[in-house]
Amino acid sequence: MSVSDYDLLRAWKQVLTLSRLEPGQTVTILTSAATNEQNLRVALLAVQSMGAIVNRLDLPSINAEKAHSRDALAYLGTTPLTGNRAAIAALKASDLVLDLMTLLFSAEQHEILASGTKILLAVEPPEILVRALPSEVDRTRVKAAAAKIEQAKMMHVVSDAGTDLYCPIGEFPAIPEYGFVDEPGRWDHWPSGFALTFPDEGKAYGTIVIDQGDILLPQKSYVNAPIRITVENGFATRIEGGTDADLLNDYMSAFQDPEAFAISHIGWGLQPKARWSTLALYGREATIGMDARAYEGNFLFSLGPNNEAGGSRTTACHIDVPLRRCTVDLDGEVVVRRGVVLDKE
Repeated sequence: MSVSDYDLLRAWKQVLTLSRLEPGQTVTILTSAATNEQNLRVALLAVQSMGAIVNRLDLPSINAEKAHSRDALAYLGTTPLTGNRAAIAALKASDLVLDLMTLLFSAEQHEILASGTKILLAVEPPEILVRALPSEVDRTRVKAAAAKIEQAKMMHVVSDAGTDLYCPIGEFPAIPEYGFVDEPGRWDHWPSGFALTFPDEGKAYGTIVIDQGDILLPQKSYVNAPIRITVENGFATRIEGGTDADLLNDYMSAFQDPEAFAISHIGWGLQPKARWSTLALYGREATIGMDARAYEGNFLFSLGPNNEAGGSRTTACHIDVPLRRCTVDLDGEVVVRRGVVLDKE
């Protein structure tokens, strides 16, 4: 069902309030040809109604000769800001950037954040934004999970499907994503709700089994038959199975970059408003799949870059895979048991 401008305006104002937007601050809305028109229209109204100064920066689409689809996450690294010093200067001069374009995994984003500017990514359809509206409760819960990760040295993940993955951690920080930006230099994504980190470089090992019904992103597809991934020295060295495994191998191999196969971020979903089943209700180009990434109790792992956490990998290929029914433990303490988060016990 569609969302009224009134309901979306209330949602935008709540997120902007949580993000500590104040009268007189400068907000730049970053857009492209793919930007949702209702999100843009209502975001402009929300910012102005709160007494802030608003600008819109519209940038052309790029990567047409490289990307495998129109999904914004199908090719990372090079963005419309690459080499665009005037646009970067405008964003660095802003207190808050509302990213309705998808500026992610890029050197330009790091430069803007380092200036103290906050960036909030919001590209899902309006009805998803309204349903998965973040709250102070989300922040408290996600930050508590991130604190547990920060204190741990090993994340171990198992499942009845056959996953048995060991990830030494501690080299990279724990990152809480709770859907708003309440501190200078913070990036977040509305909607979200998960805690993550990255394995120590070259140290993850074991087996990951992507079971039937688990989700591949950016493919935005439910797996029909198990995919078995062997992890050695931090890399997926074998991806085996049926047609789904062949499709994944072919997609990743097209980037011609060995670093695409590195284990990237790892963590678990904490957003009860997000649903595993939502992806089945949308066409593939209507959403980037944040319900799948954030639904409560998933184990979310990825393949590809780690520069978001300060690492050196900047590969353009990025795969996110939320798994169901996994058990996650940190130094022997179970935090998720068979897909159920234990922080409420």
